Amino acid sequence: MDWNISIKEIISSFMVLFAVIDITGSVPIILDLKSKGKNISAHKATITSFIICIVFLFLGEAILSLFGVDISSFAVAGSLIILVLAIEMIFGVEIFKNDGPTDSATLVPVIFPLIAGTGTLTTLLSLRAEYSTANIIIALILNMLVVYFVLSKLDWVEKLLGKGAIFVLRKFFGLILLAIAVRLFTTNIVTLF
Repeated sequence: MDWNISIKEIISSFMVLFAVIDITGSVPIILDLKSKGKNISAHKATITSFIICIVFLFLGEAILSLFGVDISSFAVAGSLIILVLAIEMIFGVEIFKNDGPTDSATLVPVIFPLIAGTGTLTTLLSLRAEYSTANIIIALILNMLVVYFVLSKLDWVEKLLGKGAIFVLRKFFGLILLAIAVRLFTTNIVTLF
């Protein structure tokens, strides 16, 4: 593992993961689940999401190699998924449907797909094509601290930010994601040709 620590890479990775995880944008969804009597464990959601992300960060490449796919190809595919996520956030449309089982709100939809969903997992491998693994892990830990804080203080976060600010944050990070998707695509598509 590359232990070359870079504040710039940590901040960049943090912002990308923050935008993809979009825990503040998920607050209305999570509050809706709570209002329906669903129990959401902030501790369980954060730890499980972190474990899933770390396992995929390290074993995702091996899994891909079983199918003959390299990180650059996955990064290009990931950039397309990030592009779709950005379109969802900017235009307020639902493309990825949450059609999993509903018996466990912490597992589905909070852990997967809201926190450690396909967008996050794809982003982790896409980031690995550009940044040091240590910097990605630090950025992931910082994001999980934010996730834990938001999940454990849902009502307070909603009052602090307000519905308007959550809406604006979602649009802003959607735009950031769109730019990141374009950069990931252009950087990695060159290596394929």
